[in-house]
Amino acid sequence: MDETEISGLRSRIAQIQPIRAVGRVRSVDGTVIWVRGLAHTACIGDRLRLYRGTDTLDGEVLRIREDLVAMLPDEGADGVSQGDRVAVLGPPTLAPSDGWIGRVIDPYGMPLDEMPLSPGPMRRPFRASPPPAAQRRGLGARLPTGLASFDTLLPIARGQRMGLFAGSGVGKSRLLSALARGMTADVVVLALVGERGREVHDFVHSVLGQEGMARSVVVAATSDRSPLERRRCPLAAMTIAEHFRDQGMHVLYLADSITRFAEAHREVAVAAGEMPALRGFPPSTAHQIMRLAERAGPGLPGAGDITAVFSVLVAGSDMDEPVADILRGVLDGHVVLSRDIAERGRFPAIDILRSVSRSLPEAANAEENSVILQARQLLGAYSRSETMIRAGLYREGEDPVLDQAIRAWPDLDGFIGESSPHGANAAFNRLRLILRRSGAKMPPAQRNKMTGSR
Repeated sequence: MDETEISGLRSRIAQIQPIRAVGRVRSVDGTVIWVRGLAHTACIGDRLRLYRGTDTLDGEVLRIREDLVAMLPDEGADGVSQGDRVAVLGPPTLAPSDGWIGRVIDPYGMPLDEMPLSPGPMRRPFRASPPPAAQRRGLGARLPTGLASFDTLLPIARGQRMGLFAGSGVGKSRLLSALARGMTADVVVLALVGERGREVHDFVHSVLGQEGMARSVVVAATSDRSPLERRRCPLAAMTIAEHFRDQGMHVLYLADSITRFAEAHREVAVAAGEMPALRGFPPSTAHQIMRLAERAGPGLPGAGDITAVFSVLVAGSDMDEPVADILRGVLDGHVVLSRDIAERGRFPAIDILRSVSRSLPEAANAEENSVILQARQLLGAYSRSETMIRAGLYREGEDPVLDQAIRAWPDLDGFIGESSPHGANAAFNRLRLILRRSGAKMPPAQRNKMTGSR
């Protein structure tokens, strides 16, 4: 038995509770089970275990009222009767281990790939506090991603938090998988919230494959799981990411999706008696999302960083819906995927004009920022006049900038969908070439770089 297995065994032994407070079921009200006898022992958020015959049912404390505790079970309350015993398990914790890399687990740290899994030596809370704001480092250097658009127009810096906003079926999962495979990181932690079981299998085996899983930990709570488990999924993944960050590693955290996290929280909050306010979401939704996002980012001096990408499922491309609006305001940039672009077959279907990276201009030098600005200007000029161009109402020579945009647009559009296997320098060279062919004016330093002169 190696040291990892020994430490895991010690962690399991430390969890054993020889004495537990026990209450009894008083009544069942819809999805909530009311328990008497635990009001002076249990705390909000504690885990409970109900014994129904030879079976058990776990849940969480939602409310405490007089001598009663409200328990929201992980599954349905079928088979529960008055007088059933309920024991307090204590606050939920997770004990991540380095041996979890390459594994698929549930939000409670149990394996989903039918192989034994040992916990780590230290247990961590699901709702840890972020590093002190005044002591955190700033964003690091630009990260290679393997995608031309992110290596140039939308750079992601080490420790940056980005939002990925997309409707259903426009390539959101495909883009996340490309980032998981191509972005530079020591460890990748993925939270798959509310996905279908088949999609989890396909994502692990077909999309990530052996190469991607060799540096990844996948935390999954499928759509059939309870709202408690689905809400805990991104929290568990963040706890695991913090475990590796505290060892000085650079962690890439991917969450798909924060919308399903918010929907799961809504179910739990309504069961706890909170009234909907933000288009059906309870007021606490904003705090839940912002606290999760704030745990990612640069670490303290001597620690690692968590670079995060949070996906948001926006219905009808409504960027002002509550979850998208909350998340966009607390992140360091956002990427918008367009259904129109996806329908004409360009993937990733990134709408550059609606996307922004707040790591700019620091993530690029002056010459690169000039290239980015020129590319955006040409894309913007074409977008504003696209209807007129396609209708044949524009004649060449009327607007020099629009003429350049028309010449550059096919190459620029293709460039956004290209891979970038040779890094940012090669991607910027390709972008410079496109701009030069369109006739865009470049500063002297940029022209010298293209021609090789001094």
